[in-house]
Parts: sequence; C-alpha cells; structure tokens
Amino acid sequence: QVQLVESGGGLVQAGGSLRLSCAASGNIFSMPVMGWYRQAPGKQRELVAAMTSSGRTSYAGSVKGRFTISRDNAKNTVYLQMNSLKPEDTAVYYCNARNTNDFWGQGTQVTVSS
Repeated sequence: QVQLVESGGGLVQAGGSLRLSCAASGNIFSMPVMGWYRQAPGKQRELVAAMTSSGRTSYAGSVKGRFTISRDNAKNTVYLQMNSLKPEDTAVYYCNARNTNDFWGQGTQVTVSS
C-alpha cells in the first residue's frame, strides 16, 4: 500500500510558477510509473506528466515545454515544476503511483488568474 500526499498548490498569476510535491509513504523506487493528473471543473481527469522508474518522461501536449516532472527516490517524492502558467492550467492536481494498482493522493488546487 502506498499513500500519497500532494502539496504546493495555490493561487498564482498567469506567467508565474509553482512546484508541486508528492510525498509517498512507501518506496516509490519500485513503482514503474509515477505521474501527475489534473481535473478541471466539468472536465475529465487528464494525464499531465509521467515518469517511469528508468527516468523516461512523457507530457501532455498542452504542458510540454512548460512543466517538468522529476522524482527523488531517496526522499520518496515526486515533483512537478510548472512554469509559464496559464489560466487554463487551473485544476485540482493529483499524484498517481502505478504498479498493478493505481494509488492516488487527495489532490491540491492550482488556480491561475489572468
């Protein structure tokens, strides 16, 4: 069982930056994939960024070049650095850990004002 706790969300102006953190209770080194998803009001949850245990990353087209996912296995923490934020990035951001099961955090709100 893995428990995930996100932090770092908040209110920021367009063009600003935020760094989200996801602290895991278990060892994320064994997790094949760690990722960040987001869900805006009235929309489906969508993948924002993911990283495999080998370090391979993938990003949604809408955030490529602006967001960076990273993981610190020693700290059991995954990060999402978000730069050049836009109002359309406003959503609840969720951390995800995946092996044969999916584990989710409680989410952290990110609001980008225009």
